[in-house]
Amino acid sequence: MHLEQFNAAGRTEAAAFLRPCLDIQRWIDELADARPYSSPDALLAAGRGAANPFTPAEIEAALAHHPRIGERAQGDSAEARLSQSEQAGLGVADAAVAEALAEGNRAYEEKFGQVFLIRAAGRSREEILAALNTRLAHTPEAEQSIIGQQLREIAVLRLEGLMGK
Repeated sequence: MHLEQFNAAGRTEAAAFLRPCLDIQRWIDELADARPYSSPDALLAAGRGAANPFTPAEIEAALAHHPRIGERAQGDSAEARLSQSEQAGLGVADAAVAEALAEGNRAYEEKFGQVFLIRAAGRSREEILAALNTRLAHTPEAEQSIIGQQLREIAVLRLEGLMGK
């Protein structure tokens, strides 16, 4: 979709376009209601700042759609396809790194009660593993802030991709 189409779309269509980027209704509402945008960069800037900070309930709901790092997203929804594409960019996993990620994912879920979320695009598996190990030492409060930032980065990258930028 081009910016002109997004600006001219009905409210329902605009929201449906945004939802695969980040399924947090408040974020969707803020972006859809702030139209028209003067440029793609203005839309992306709005995406970085909308609904900030996310509530714990919003983060929990958004995480329900994200697979573990190293696992393939299930289904054929637009969000699943985007996630599959992002994780495909990680390439083939070294067995030791894959095992360390699986162990780290388990430890993270035991400590925080949710999946480990990180923007995979632009990162190697080794970089993700290093971030996972660092974040395991965080408090739950610190993790909520980081997860919110990661969700925003993922959403803006997806929005940028869907806008054809």
